[in-house]
Amino acid sequence: MRWRHAAPTEVPDPISTSAVKPSRSARHGEWTGAAKSIRSRILLSYIILLALTALLSIFAIYEVLTLRLETRIEESLQQEVLELDRLLSDGIDPQTGLPFASLEAVFDVYFSRNVPGSHEGMVAYLNGEVYATELIRYPLATIPDPVLTDWSSFSSAELGDDPATAGSFDTELGQAHYRAAPISFKDEHGAFVVTILPVGEAASIRTMQTYGAAASLGVVLVASLFAWLFVGRVIAPVRQLTATARSISEADLTGRIEVHGDDEAAQMARSFNSMLDRLESVFASQREFVEDASHELRDPLTICRGYLELLPEDPVERKESIVVVLDELDRMSRIVDDLRLLAETEQPDFLQEDLVDIGLLAQELVAKADTLAHRVWRLDDIEHGTIVADRHRITEAVMNLAHNAAQNTDEGDTIAIGTSLSATEARIWVRDTGRGISASEQERIFERFVRGRGAGRRSRGAGLGLAIVRAIAQAHGGHIELRSRYGEGSTFTLVLPRQRWEGAEVATGPDR
Repeated sequence: MRWRHAAPTEVPDPISTSAVKPSRSARHGEWTGAAKSIRSRILLSYIILLALTALLSIFAIYEVLTLRLETRIEESLQQEVLELDRLLSDGIDPQTGLPFASLEAVFDVYFSRNVPGSHEGMVAYLNGEVYATELIRYPLATIPDPVLTDWSSFSSAELGDDPATAGSFDTELGQAHYRAAPISFKDEHGAFVVTILPVGEAASIRTMQTYGAAASLGVVLVASLFAWLFVGRVIAPVRQLTATARSISEADLTGRIEVHGDDEAAQMARSFNSMLDRLESVFASQREFVEDASHELRDPLTICRGYLELLPEDPVERKESIVVVLDELDRMSRIVDDLRLLAETEQPDFLQEDLVDIGLLAQELVAKADTLAHRVWRLDDIEHGTIVADRHRITEAVMNLAHNAAQNTDEGDTIAIGTSLSATEARIWVRDTGRGISASEQERIFERFVRGRGAGRRSRGAGLGLAIVRAIAQAHGGHIELRSRYGEGSTFTLVLPRQRWEGAEVATGPDR
C-alpha cells in the first residue's frame, strides 16, 4: 500500500503582501515613467504655452482697458478745466450783463450751469479756502481732509500763475484722479479742482479680468483634454512601434505596425516596417545559409571521419585512405574560401578598380579557360574599349562561368567568350552548346548551394560559383543575365555599367 501525504495548507504571509500589491517604489516608477513619456511632455509643453498665451492676453486686455480708462479720465478732467477757462476769458455775468467782476461770480455761474459727470466731483478754492464743492455724483460723500489741505495750496498767491497740475490719491474705494487749475482773477487768487473716482469702470475691468481668467482656464482645460486625445492618436504609431519592437525576436520577426495616413508618424511606421522586412529577409537568409553550409560541410566531414576511424594497417590501403581524406579536406577548403569571398563582397574595399580594356581581357580569358577541359574554346565578336572595373574580380567571375560551362558540356561542345560595348554599359558573356537550364531552375540557379539538374553526377562543387558571379557583378553596380533553353545550351552575360551605379539586380528569364 502506498501512502499519500497531504500537502500542507499555505497560510498567507502578511509580510509578502508586496507580491500582491505594488510597492510604493513600483507605483512611483510608473508615475515617473508616465511623466517622462512623450505624450506627457508634449501635453505639458502645450498646456504651458496655452497658459502663458492666456495670461499674456489677460494682461494685455487689462492694460488696454486701463489705458483707455485713464485716457478718458484725462479727457474729462481737461474738458472741465477748459470750460472754466472759457468762462473766465469770455463769460458774461448774467446778473449784470457785463464781464465778471469777481472770482466768486465766476464760480457761482459755473457751478450752477455745469452738472458733473459720472463719478466726478468739483471743488473751488478762493484765497486758500474752500469756496464751493459739487460731490453729488462722486462716489465719496466727502473728500479726505488731507487731500483738501493739499489742494488749497494751489490757490495761494505764490502759485497763482502756475499751469494746471494733475495727480491722483488713494481712497477706500480705489484710486482717484484729479486736475487742479490755479486761477488769478483781478486781485483774487483761487483754484479749481476736478476729480474723478472711476469705481464702476474699475469694477467692470476687474470683473472682465476675472471672467477672462475663468474663461481662459476653461479653454485651457478643454483644449488640454482634446490635446491629450489628439496627441494620443498622433503618437499611437510610436507606442505601437515600441510594442512591436518589444515583441519581436530573432525567431519571430513577423510583427508589423498598422499604418494609417501619410504624416511623419505614419512615415516612421512605414520605415520601421521596411526595416523589419529587411531584417526578416536577412535572418531568413542567414538561417538558410547556415543550414546549407552545414549540409555541404557535413558530407566531407563524415567521409574524413569514417576513413580515419577505419584507417587500415596495410600501407597501400592507408595511402589510398589518406588521399581520399585530403581530397575531401581540399573540397572543404574550397567551400570555405568561396564562403569567405561571398562575405567579402559586402566590404567597401572588395573591389580594386582600374581602367580595363575588355577586348584584351576577353582574349586573356579564352587563353586561361582553354586549360579547364577538352572543349572547343572560341572567341566570339569582341569590342575594344575601357571600363572602370576590378580586373581580378571580373576574371574570377568569367572563369567561374567558364568552369560551370565546362561541367555542363561534353567533349566536342563549344564554349565561347565575347564582349560588346555601348554608351552606358559593357557586356561580357560565356556561351556554351551544352545541356541548357530549364526555366524552372533559372530563377534559383544563382542562389547559394543550388546546383542544376544532374550537377551532382558531373561536379562535386558546393553550388557557390554562380552566387559568386552574381555578387561580383552587383559589387560593380551591374547584374548578370541568363539566356538558356533546356537541351540547347546557355549564355551567361555580365552586364557592367561604364559609370558606376547602385542597386543592380540579377535579370534572368527564358530565351529572348
